[in-house]
Amino acid sequence: MKFAHFSHIWTKPGMTPHQRYEQLWRELGLCDELGFDFGFCVEHHCRPDESWMSSPSLYSVGAGARTKNMRVGPMGYIVPLYPALRLAEEIAIVDQMLGGRMECGLVPGISPEYFKPFGLGYEFRKSPTLEFVDYLRAAYGDKQPFSYDGENHKTPSVQLSVQPAQKPHPPLWMMSRDPETLTFCAENGVNSGYFLVYPRADAAPRYRVFLDQWKKAGWPRKPNLSYCTVVYVDESDDKAIETALFRASRAYEGFLPPALPGETFEERAAKHAENFTRRGESGATKHMANLFNPDYILKNELVFIGSAKTVAEKLHKAASEGVFNTFMGEFNFSDLPEEDLMRSIKLFGEKVMPELRGFEPY
Repeated sequence: MKFAHFSHIWTKPGMTPHQRYEQLWRELGLCDELGFDFGFCVEHHCRPDESWMSSPSLYSVGAGARTKNMRVGPMGYIVPLYPALRLAEEIAIVDQMLGGRMECGLVPGISPEYFKPFGLGYEFRKSPTLEFVDYLRAAYGDKQPFSYDGENHKTPSVQLSVQPAQKPHPPLWMMSRDPETLTFCAENGVNSGYFLVYPRADAAPRYRVFLDQWKKAGWPRKPNLSYCTVVYVDESDDKAIETALFRASRAYEGFLPPALPGETFEERAAKHAENFTRRGESGATKHMANLFNPDYILKNELVFIGSAKTVAEKLHKAASEGVFNTFMGEFNFSDLPEEDLMRSIKLFGEKVMPELRGFEPY
């Protein structure tokens, strides 16, 4: 298995953005020392109460300057928010600055709220994201200057000033549980994965199809399939639960819309769960409806909290059930004190990762 530090760079009580970023660099520095494989961040916009990361390129360069071995990058760029040529230039420069350590996630964007401030339509996001993979191949191809004339992206003859260090481009990721997108990813050699709200039992059949399609496409390596959720490790199960369980039940409060006057936390959570009901995903709806229930998330192992032995056992079981070989752990959540945060990362790196390094779920 492989392991990633994953961060929304959530707003933290009592901290300025600068202080929050400095804490992030300390987290990543420790992860690098412990042998983590990856560091990833989100791209969110215009929610000061939620995430403080609107520029994945800056995250990547900052992370790269403070690590030596980890591969870092966005998970991922919200492709429809960028002119294709501008994003291709940026990815190439970031990869060069990182000395070829970039991993590049591409996403269509999960929330309509990220599109409105830019005057863009949320409904028109999937096609430009998928087509951008082909655009990158043209932009980074042997034929220079390059041209591209697609349905969504059009670039007349132009030559990039900088090409990426990795050829033909940094490894690509596209987190998705959509069968059509997964087929595209398998055919195009794009890594994938999913988040905690999608039940592992529902995910497994889709990702087994993805693995078959990947194999039929003839790619010489296994894909990386990831699973992302909150993780906290402490010296005992009881101590871990006491310190982190309630905080874990508030880890994704940023998913909820800002509170209306007089609106309760429970009302906000119920309103958000309705979005999944409309999508016809009963399992994800149930998880989302209970995402803020400490007993539910612990019992159903939506988060991994416990001693190193417990967390290793839970991860082994989850990877087998959910068909993933890369775990993206969100270590910093809610108002978790830094002392507990860093101890958790250290225990995970020293005692959990070695137990699972040799495990191959597929």
